[in-house]
Amino acid sequence: MTVSKGIRSRLLVGAAFAAIVMPGAAFAQDVAPEDGLQDIVVTAERRPENQQDVPLSVATISGSTLRDFTASGDDTLLALSGKLPNVYVETTTGRIFPRFYIRGLGNNDFYLGASQPVSIIQDDIVLEHVVLKSNPVYDVAQIEVLRGPQGSLFGRNTTAGIIKFDTIRPSEEFTGRASASYGSYNSVNIDAGVGGPIIEGKLAFRLSALLQHRDNWVDNRFEGPSDDGTRVPKKDAMGGFDERDVRLQLLATPTENFSLLGSVHGRWYDGTSTLFRRAGLTKGSNKITNAPWKQVRFDEADNNPQSYDTYGGSIHADWDFGGVTLTSITGYETTSGYSRGDTDGGAAADFGGVGYGESMGQIRDLDQWTQELRLASNGDGALKWQVGAFYFDSRDITDFYQRAYFLEGAANNPNNWVRLHNVNTSWSLFGQASYRVAPKLTITAGARVTEDTKTTDLLKTADRADGTVTYNGRRHVRLSDTKPSWDVSALYEVNPDLSLYARVAKGFRGPTIQGRSAVFNSDFTTANSETILSWEAGLKSQFSNRLRFNLTGFYYTVDDIQLNGNDANGNGVLLNANKAKAYGMEAELEWHPVRNLAITGGLSLLHTEIDDKNVEVQTCAFGGQMVCTVEDPFRQITLFGSPAFLAKIDGNPLPNAPEYNANIQARYDVPVSRDGAMFIATDWNIQGYTSYVPYESVEFTSNGNFEGGLRIGYRGGNGAWEAAIFARNITNEKNLKGVIENYMAAVLNEPRVIGVSLTGGF
Repeated sequence: MTVSKGIRSRLLVGAAFAAIVMPGAAFAQDVAPEDGLQDIVVTAERRPENQQDVPLSVATISGSTLRDFTASGDDTLLALSGKLPNVYVETTTGRIFPRFYIRGLGNNDFYLGASQPVSIIQDDIVLEHVVLKSNPVYDVAQIEVLRGPQGSLFGRNTTAGIIKFDTIRPSEEFTGRASASYGSYNSVNIDAGVGGPIIEGKLAFRLSALLQHRDNWVDNRFEGPSDDGTRVPKKDAMGGFDERDVRLQLLATPTENFSLLGSVHGRWYDGTSTLFRRAGLTKGSNKITNAPWKQVRFDEADNNPQSYDTYGGSIHADWDFGGVTLTSITGYETTSGYSRGDTDGGAAADFGGVGYGESMGQIRDLDQWTQELRLASNGDGALKWQVGAFYFDSRDITDFYQRAYFLEGAANNPNNWVRLHNVNTSWSLFGQASYRVAPKLTITAGARVTEDTKTTDLLKTADRADGTVTYNGRRHVRLSDTKPSWDVSALYEVNPDLSLYARVAKGFRGPTIQGRSAVFNSDFTTANSETILSWEAGLKSQFSNRLRFNLTGFYYTVDDIQLNGNDANGNGVLLNANKAKAYGMEAELEWHPVRNLAITGGLSLLHTEIDDKNVEVQTCAFGGQMVCTVEDPFRQITLFGSPAFLAKIDGNPLPNAPEYNANIQARYDVPVSRDGAMFIATDWNIQGYTSYVPYESVEFTSNGNFEGGLRIGYRGGNGAWEAAIFARNITNEKNLKGVIENYMAAVLNEPRVIGVSLTGGF
């Protein structure tokens, strides 16, 4: 691998930061291998508890494990996909727009104003906008996934669940840690943090940083003319990225009863939006036939650039009044940037001069404010309770640009774009109580009432080049809804090694507006609120310090589920289906069968089904023809003057809802000296049948996608440092991750990356 001048400078910066974090070259592993299980403490109910004592399905990944997954520079959020049962993550808009799914519930809408049923919470701040949800996690302590509707305690209501990231916070002990790696394509990943006391017992800090880089490694092989001035052909035109993030936390404890944690962070990201490979799929097959990783043929869109800057901060205050604690959490987030892409995924000249497409989404400005107040009981008595209020306010100015805006010469239309003003406000009141009604039985109940209001105003229409206005749709839409949500659960301790639990929960997601369709001179589309009723039951067991096994079964129904389809222009359209239902299970295992060997694994089974005999969605129409193999009943209509096809989706699975997923991780250490050991660690996951669109087709599915990783290295200094060689996607599997239907375009996973890593701390 050749190291470029730019990479050398980044490595020097990273080395300098590592030198600060790890004085005396005292590298250390984040979590040294243990002889047995360690208790997992979670805050799924806003108080520290053993994971085995929480009456809901909650899964965790430690920060050190996540850092192993991202050693190649992979997106820290996309790396979660498949690593936990019934958790799936994908994107068709690059790193700035990950989409999350829990138990099959998610949203495949690519619109910047899309609403998702999975809530993302970083350090107690809910991140609602899709770009804010892409904030990478670094110097993280633990990730928790709370499956099923969550409405009693966290942020906004959510029908699918919550993914919660908790970073390492300031402490009175001076500590530091860092992980650094270098691999294929000049991939660099440095994740580090350092902190300790400033004023003993009164003020402490934590400084954290993430640096990721990859060179452009995908060639644009198209040699024909470009109507928008894109430079073609070009070697190493796209595929690279620069991710730079920093966070500073200050913890003040002026008295024993009061603490104040302040945090500020910044993100500066430049990279490449998702690369679509046109005709990567052929009719009648879901095999990826014409989609090489390292080359594309794009005639437009300036080689798919994207760039975002994000800043934010929070203040978390706790007042302990003896019997109760009052908590206030105030958060602010802002972002701006753009993402541009060749949306047909190829050069029109390769397809008879038919099928040009590019677009750009741009957030001019986004401001999100959140405020939470919570009063909670203290102590370990039979009754534990908490009540609170939450307010949310998000406002943004967002532009959407279509192809004619970028064209040169007479074809240019400087008016081929729209500007939208989106406002989302929400307030809620909530409460929860847990009561130990018997020595081995605890009942928990929570309730919440929420008002959610969304408003979209069209500030500029997409006009003709001469300024003629042709838009006849709405320019102002306001939707609002107020609904209660609740949950009731019971946990019964059969014996110290085994507990049984059951939970029923009601949740909702507020109404949604999609204004992007105005760029095609189409009216806004909207969807009403969706509500979910979920039932689950399971067991949580732990035997000695060798084996932990948890098992959950669930069933849910979603009324008025919000779905996304396409119109004849490939433009996303919001719609409500009457109902969706699902059932399945999650099994999770952590096992230390012998000294120095640790095995963790997970399995999820999932059946989802859309239940609406009348709902239809647009299928894969192009040039008046159906280009894919639709297996649902369909009919032909005329839409925008062209033939189009609508398919009934009753009985179909939800998009991006794998029927099963299995994952396993194992690590074995072989002591070779008094304070050192060789080790080998591996992880694998396999994904069952998955449909990427709402209608059933032969092509837009996958079955059996799998990937694996491997690390071999040495742990020294009694766990003080680790050095390893690693490989991600070690077998170089080419997996389908998404599609652009009308162009039969494939979205691929990342290729194999091989490298070296060093982790440590003090």
